[in-house]
Amino acid sequence: MPANTQPIFSTLGSIQWGAAALTAANTAKDGTGVVTTIATGNNVGNNAGNFLQKLVARTLGTNVATVLRVFINNGGVNTTAANNSLIAELTLPASTLTEISAQPDLVLPLNFVLPAGYKLNVTLGTAVAAGYQVSVIGGQY
Repeated sequence: MPANTQPIFSTLGSIQWGAAALTAANTAKDGTGVVTTIATGNNVGNNAGNFLQKLVARTLGTNVATVLRVFINNGGVNTTAANNSLIAELTLPASTLTEISAQPDLVLPLNFVLPAGYKLNVTLGTAVAAGYQVSVIGGQY
C-alpha cells in the first residue's frame, strides 16, 4: 500500500552522486557526449521515482572556472539528443587548493520529482584539473 499519498512525501532519504570526479569538458548543449549520471529515479514500489531537493558541487582542488550543465534524460541513451533536456546551469568559479580555508558551497536548488527510470546527468563546459564531486540530495518514494 502506498504511503503518504495526499500530498505525497518521500519515505526514505536519497543521496546520490557520480562514481568519479568530473574533470572532462563537454561543450554539447544537448546532453550528448561525455556525461556523468549523478541520480536515477527509484524504480521500486508503487510510488516509484525520487524527489530531488538540491544538487551540491564541491571542488576537489585547484580548477579553472567552468560551468556545470544539468540534463534530465528519459532513460534512453544520452547519445540521442531527443532523450535529453538541459534544465539548469551552475557557474563554478576558479578554485585554488588550500588547507586553511573552506571552499564555498555551490548549491543548485532542484525541487522536482525524477520519474522512475529517468536519469540526472551533468557535464562541465571546460576541462578542469582537480575536478568536482557532484551530489544530489532528496528522497525516495
